[in-house]
Amino acid sequence: MAATSAAVLFVTKTPYVLPSQKFMIPLDWKRYQLSQLINKALSLAKPIPFDFLVRGAILRTNLEECRAENGISEEDTLEIEYFESVLPPQRMTTLPHEDWVSSISCRISQHFLTGSYDGHIRLFDYAQQLVRDVPAHQAPITSVCVVPSFGSTDESVVIASTSHDLTASLTRISLLPDASPSSQTLASLHLHTSPLSSISSDHTGSHLLTASWDHLIGFWDTTIPAQDEVEPTSDLASSSERKKRRKIASEADQGHAKRKAPTTVLKSHTARVSKADFAPGSIERAYSCGFDSTVRTWDVESGVCMDTIAVPERPMLDLVVTPDGHTVLAASTDRTVSIFDLRSPSLTSTAGTLMHPATPSCLAYPGAAPTLSQNANTNETLPSPSVPSAPQVLTGAYDGIARLWDLRSLKSAVASVKAWDGTPKKILGVDWAGEVVGVGGEGGVEIWRVGQGDRVLSK
Repeated sequence: MAATSAAVLFVTKTPYVLPSQKFMIPLDWKRYQLSQLINKALSLAKPIPFDFLVRGAILRTNLEECRAENGISEEDTLEIEYFESVLPPQRMTTLPHEDWVSSISCRISQHFLTGSYDGHIRLFDYAQQLVRDVPAHQAPITSVCVVPSFGSTDESVVIASTSHDLTASLTRISLLPDASPSSQTLASLHLHTSPLSSISSDHTGSHLLTASWDHLIGFWDTTIPAQDEVEPTSDLASSSERKKRRKIASEADQGHAKRKAPTTVLKSHTARVSKADFAPGSIERAYSCGFDSTVRTWDVESGVCMDTIAVPERPMLDLVVTPDGHTVLAASTDRTVSIFDLRSPSLTSTAGTLMHPATPSCLAYPGAAPTLSQNANTNETLPSPSVPSAPQVLTGAYDGIARLWDLRSLKSAVASVKAWDGTPKKILGVDWAGEVVGVGGEGGVEIWRVGQGDRVLSK
């Protein structure tokens, strides 16, 4: 007679720990019944929904089918890991833009920051009101990021941006409604001879990395020089620069923006560099990816490429580094996101792959919700620590769908959202802070809420 129950041992990395004991569980039970059992055994005052992992895959069937799929015999104890479920994403609002949005940041308290193909940086508040509209560049913006503490207060923030106009910029933007000037360009960064792909700040806000189509990565400090460090290369460039300054000055009544030169230039890529970013908590180590199908590790101060992960015929569009610094994820034009274990002795193999039906263009690792906290010595605003509660990552793709993945189970996304109604529009940028997800692309901007562990159980 076939068994109707199985011995199960529950394990978890959450704070909701069961005593180490075996349970006899009916084989026809699914996620919902298991989640009820965990809640009852823990006597939780407020029910928490849980999901379950069996041998690296999220449980989506009953235990009998799961055991058969994994070749687990009736005599074996089934070890199941449980973790807090991800809430179904909820669309909160749409922020209209006249042009494509290439980059979005949710890292400013109570605000959303966007960079657009019309060359403008825009700041919206949580009431969906446009707070600032800054004409920062003369060509499409490709990337924006918040410079965490450099020159920032509870009244203003400093934004770094890159563009097809061959420059990056540092811009101070006021958060006060009636501030004058409302924005000020502090410096323009000059190195690259082709459009720039991305810009990233280290955790202190003291240094930046720029990536470009010219195969180069620029390493910059964020100090504003007293004098220009780079002279205009031609009369044409000088004329263009004057035109740019006049346009921004009419908006922000600003002074002269200083022209900065890089501290170090990182040379090793043999094709377009798509993204360069600092290792978590470091200003000395960085990672980059590009169209030469490589992920590279850098000593940024010396400009030396320390390691190279090469995956043939997999041009890469974006990367993120997990907070522990052990793993890099890279999105590629072959419709995959590759997972690389930086501790592995083999620098040519992947630790896993997230398959997509369309090209994944952008990635975001969850950060803590932004708050304003003051440094007692400098009176500067410091960022909240970005410590996610689970090994999850968000991807945006050219099919207009943003997908949330749990890195403990790579077979399929935990949740997904379709950005914008109607015909699919490409997603070009995503960000995730706290429970807020921002999606930017051909359809403008949508804001979604993604939470976990705070809803009543439902089937």
